[in-house]
Amino acid sequence: MTTGHRPGTHAPHPDLAGESGQDGLRAGRVAPRLENPDGSPVQRLHVAARLEDRFDSALAHVLRRRGWTVRVVGYAGYGSGGKVRVLARTLLASPGVRQQDLPDSGGDAQTGERPADAVRGWRSFFTAPVAGAPVEVTVGETTHQLTTDRGGYVDELVDADLEPGWHDLTLTSLDGARATTRVVVVGPEPTVGIVSDIDDTVMVTRLPRPFVAAWNVFVRHENAREAVPGMSQLYRELRAARPDSPVVYLSTGAWNAAPAIGRFLRRHDYPAGPMLMTDWGPTNTGLFRSGQRHKVAQLRRLFAELPQVRWILVGDDGQHDPQIYAGAVARFPDHVAAVLIRQLTAGEHVLSHGLPAATPEQEDAADDADEAPGIEVLLGADGEELLGRVREAGLAG
Repeated sequence: MTTGHRPGTHAPHPDLAGESGQDGLRAGRVAPRLENPDGSPVQRLHVAARLEDRFDSALAHVLRRRGWTVRVVGYAGYGSGGKVRVLARTLLASPGVRQQDLPDSGGDAQTGERPADAVRGWRSFFTAPVAGAPVEVTVGETTHQLTTDRGGYVDELVDADLEPGWHDLTLTSLDGARATTRVVVVGPEPTVGIVSDIDDTVMVTRLPRPFVAAWNVFVRHENAREAVPGMSQLYRELRAARPDSPVVYLSTGAWNAAPAIGRFLRRHDYPAGPMLMTDWGPTNTGLFRSGQRHKVAQLRRLFAELPQVRWILVGDDGQHDPQIYAGAVARFPDHVAAVLIRQLTAGEHVLSHGLPAATPEQEDAADDADEAPGIEVLLGADGEELLGRVREAGLAG
């Protein structure tokens, strides 16, 4: 997911109400930040991104002429030190569609007071995003003017003078539609938090085998999804001595799946926390985005934006979590408290990468992380086994 501006900067734009009558929305033709992963400039968008932009712009024009309005949905964010990270998306919807019935609504379901209704996942993938759309974000008594990126997303740091704990933010689209989302503010005192992978760590998804993944995401009902035994209890016990410590769910999955995942986390009693997902569409520079790069970038942001937190990194050995976490231990040891790896079954490994066991690279990465002084690396088949290891290591509250 890319942003329209660098975090903490806000693009000025006209009054929101003054743009609502524009057919082109002054959206759908946003100028994205063009840069390679190393920060060097990109002279031209990838052809797939240009085609996607043209399709989205044409679709927005047609739906706008039919009376559809720009709506906004929010995802839970986090903050500290006078800043909060705002995560949201704009999309077009018929005026008769209620806010709670929008396809992306419920992305912060696990942080709210009321549970959201379960649905089949495909509904969240058929949306009409609005690029370059202005969004007002009200934090306490202050209102910030932000702009969505080419995927219709907002991901920015804004100033916020908030006490530690959960707070509501108000989002307003250029057509005056409002939504409320939540943000957790972490206090300045040193603490220990949890960064958790989702697929095959808290939820049995059997990814990335294409047909099984598509069935799980698009067809299978949410209530039929399986939880990894003992993981929610593991997280509750890790937080027992620090009930206000942050929990962040980090995944390479699409933001479109956030509502279903949020409802799953709530239903299975996982602690509330922001989800950091990605946009599956073409990037500025390529047809597909790198899931590994997404996780590495998000971990670096967490380390930089919440420097007072040492993280327990939880993942599985089906894909790249051992290598990513080993890299975090090697480069940022002061920000890592422990690494917990769920070991998949032989069948799950075959579905994940074609072999009945973890790859040599994954095993080597776990060994490298285990050699770091003062950082526990614990392995287990599920949450129950990991919890036993955690208790033995004295990490539990």
